[in-house]
Amino acid sequence: MRTAISPFDPVTIGPLTLRNRFIKSGANEAMCLAGRPTAALLKHHRDLASGGVGMTTVAYLAVAPEGRTLPNQIWMRPDILPDLQAVTAAVHDAGAAISAQITHGGSFVTGMKVKGRTISSSSGFNPAGMLKGNLLRRAMTEADMERVTAEFVTAARLARDAGFDAVELHMGHGYLLNQFISPLDNQRQDSYGGSAENRVRFPARVLAAVKQAVGDSTAVLAKINVADGTRRGAKVEDAIVTARALQAAGADMLVLSGGRNVESTWFMFGSRMNREEMARVLKQQGERLTALMMRAAASREPDISFREMYFLQYSQQIRAAVQLPLAYLGGVKSLANAQQALDDGFDCVVLARALLHDPALVNKFRSGEATESGCNNCNGCVAYIYHPAGTRCVLNPPNDPQLNRIPATPAP
Repeated sequence: MRTAISPFDPVTIGPLTLRNRFIKSGANEAMCLAGRPTAALLKHHRDLASGGVGMTTVAYLAVAPEGRTLPNQIWMRPDILPDLQAVTAAVHDAGAAISAQITHGGSFVTGMKVKGRTISSSSGFNPAGMLKGNLLRRAMTEADMERVTAEFVTAARLARDAGFDAVELHMGHGYLLNQFISPLDNQRQDSYGGSAENRVRFPARVLAAVKQAVGDSTAVLAKINVADGTRRGAKVEDAIVTARALQAAGADMLVLSGGRNVESTWFMFGSRMNREEMARVLKQQGERLTALMMRAAASREPDISFREMYFLQYSQQIRAAVQLPLAYLGGVKSLANAQQALDDGFDCVVLARALLHDPALVNKFRSGEATESGCNNCNGCVAYIYHPAGTRCVLNPPNDPQLNRIPATPAP
């Protein structure tokens, strides 16, 4: 039995030591300009660092241009290195660490047309691509796997050179690596399909390659699903197999999430989506068809109410099955929730909506000014990944749109 741990105690993750155990989750910021980080992104993460988090995560940095899900999304390449360095320097100056969430959308490309078929674990019809004409996907070959593995390695090295302290490989929510793990996508008949052990083979191979490339200087994390939240999707038993494989591949920590972007967003967020706010924002941006399709999707969501710590039972089963550090995510609303996660054996606590509502929440927890988040879990913030000023809490004043119109490192 380990000694009682406080959320404010430091923690070591591979080669990295954090000042405390609070991590800002990777959540799409929409703070980019022509695929470059903007001044808004720099301010967003600097505010989180100043607000007390141990580490903040820059979300969805695509490892290839066709790996983006939205056309303006950041993709990793040498010419944005100065912008990335400006963001990491601002976070370090405020005393926190910073992680780069690197990933590839595969067939989940909802905002732009990809030339030819999108890549995935299996071929066939691609529901996620309907809005932009990406109707078909093709099964990845060994050559594709070699290329994508190399893209992850290159992106990880660029992140290291930009000053990131960690890289987080996104293997959840329906993106490419999750398309191998989840039986919702993976119908392969070869050594990459069938059993849960086979389905995680390619994602584990990617992580092992990244670990070999940067693991002596940069912590290597993976974000996985505790379950897909749908009848035919991956269950917690599959997640245990995934966690064990990633532990063997050398992961320094796993971030435990859940749900899929298309099939089970309600499971991911522990409550129904705010379809009204989503429709309003999308219509403002001229995306009326997208708004209509999302409204139709809402009719299939179960009528559930938010509850705190909604992934705890799933995550506890994974905690019992592996030895590597694990970060708990899902419904952390209070200092008591954070302490409960640590008491249950988790090493870090990951928050998104609560910190979007108040970037200074960790400092307020520490000082005693607050013991609970003021976030009401309305999920209105999710709509703002489609807004030109970037994501925000709808309970707070709007973002300054001008900050999202200039790069993080403006031209002299």
